[in-house]
Amino acid sequence: MTTKKTLNTLLAGAVAVTALGSMATSAHAMKDGQEKCYGVVKAGMNGCGAADKSHSCAGQATVDGAAAEWVAVPTGTCEKLVGGSLEFHAADDMKKAH
Repeated sequence: MTTKKTLNTLLAGAVAVTALGSMATSAHAMKDGQEKCYGVVKAGMNGCGAADKSHSCAGQATVDGAAAEWVAVPTGTCEKLVGGSLEFHAADDMKKAH
């Protein structure tokens, strides 16, 4: 009986890890009809790693509007947003730092 419980626990753990891994992968994938929009992200709300390689995870933006941070928005929306850019411009982050 103990062996069966152990195997069931291990199997449940493996299923949970697999499910979480697939959710993390899909969270970083861009959906159809969306584009990366740089420079409009609120602190802690970025979509994934920073373009300047300062971090590699979602939710780690430390300031609002950092040029290296991006968020997925519907296609055609980004350039309508104040500060929005379809490309990362390192010079924009340097201006904010000074």
